[in-house]
Amino acid sequence: MGGLFGVIGRKNCTTDLFYGTDYHSHLGTKRGGMAVCNEGTFKRYIHNIENAQFRSKFEFDIIKMSGPAGIGVISDFEDQPVLMRSHLGQYALATVGIIRNAEELARTAFIQRRIHLSEMRGGDINATELVGMLINQEDSFVAGIQKVQELIEGSCSLLLLTPEGIYAARDRYGRTPLILGRSDGRLAVTMETCAFPNLDYTIEHSLGPGEIVFLTRNGFEQKAPPGDTLQICSFLWVYYGYPASEYEGINVEVVRNRCGALLAEQDHIEVDAIAGIPDSGTGHGLGYASRAGIPYTRPFVKYTPTWPRSFMPQNQAIRDLVAKMKLIPVEELIRGKRLLFCEDSIVRGTQLQDTISRLKASGAKEIHMRPACPPLIYNCKFLNFSRSTSEFDYAARMAIREIEGEHFTDFDRYARAGSDEYEAMVEKIRSRLYLTSLRYQRLEDLVTAIGLPKEQLCTYCWDGSGPVV
Repeated sequence: MGGLFGVIGRKNCTTDLFYGTDYHSHLGTKRGGMAVCNEGTFKRYIHNIENAQFRSKFEFDIIKMSGPAGIGVISDFEDQPVLMRSHLGQYALATVGIIRNAEELARTAFIQRRIHLSEMRGGDINATELVGMLINQEDSFVAGIQKVQELIEGSCSLLLLTPEGIYAARDRYGRTPLILGRSDGRLAVTMETCAFPNLDYTIEHSLGPGEIVFLTRNGFEQKAPPGDTLQICSFLWVYYGYPASEYEGINVEVVRNRCGALLAEQDHIEVDAIAGIPDSGTGHGLGYASRAGIPYTRPFVKYTPTWPRSFMPQNQAIRDLVAKMKLIPVEELIRGKRLLFCEDSIVRGTQLQDTISRLKASGAKEIHMRPACPPLIYNCKFLNFSRSTSEFDYAARMAIREIEGEHFTDFDRYARAGSDEYEAMVEKIRSRLYLTSLRYQRLEDLVTAIGLPKEQLCTYCWDGSGPVV
């Protein structure tokens, strides 16, 4: 997905920039970058973070950076922030989201015969550079950002650093959050509010969908009001978000506890212990155990000092290896036990298959799985859920293909919990994973756990609903 952090004040801000950006490391897969502006002069550093922590790559760069304003980004694909110079002036730009019509927008721009775009490895366009190109076609930064939101298919939240201040813009339908925080003489903007407490910031304002604000050392000014339609990504609370963060005023860990509790309310299984697949399943598992009155244990412990998050490597084989190496079984808590695991979601199921086989090898008597969200059926069109994932690889879609054949396209009945088709799909997944039982969270219960009206949530990956733009 990626993450953004920006800060501006009257003194050198680089320490806050460094740590604030680092608090977004769980969101990124490929690149980290920071840019500062000091009296009109920009300095930028970008590093590969696929196999190393953000902090270790930038701890020596930060002592060479100085300035009262800066932006940082954890990127899941392209090198950024990008530095731009145009009739609007010099600026640095960082974005989060996905532009599904990037090639079309580039072809349209090339007709002018005055524009070029750098080509990334693999032939892809740098999406952040494309956004900058669209901004440069207008007479002001605000008009340019509004043009970006109007033209792109997908989503784009951004930070734009100028010598005068920082423009912060939330994507058109608010699929990703942007929140302003205030500290002594400083303003910051973040995607993850977990970056604020330890840096002594308090939440000042949450941007609405499509809202644009301009941050200076004196405060912030709204440049474009929020729109009426909010479609924030529900998966932020299920998986992506950090437990200490909140979006729309709703904490991630609290939602995960409620998810687990609602799973327990729908369940009547007899087991010896509840567990979460660490780390993102832990909050769900604790909520389940508390509501069910069953002990919570840790039959797997996570070794993190040298093994980063398993979704980070782009190669599936390496991703599976990392997932295996970081989880260490505790046989005393597994052998002869009936275990129920809460998991954030089942995507392909490949890593889960390995986890289940290891549990069986350690002597588990029964293995029950309770994902905290419904089956993933549709590939996300609005965020970079995973560039290496095709919806045809989803466990749910593979099960549907087994039932209906290769060319089946009517998935509505399979997305409806309780239907005969839904139950047949879940049984196929359970059988393939060799689980004793499998029960997914119902969508209506997930919506209840989050606490926002369904029309304000993007649930496309589960039920295919919402504005497809």
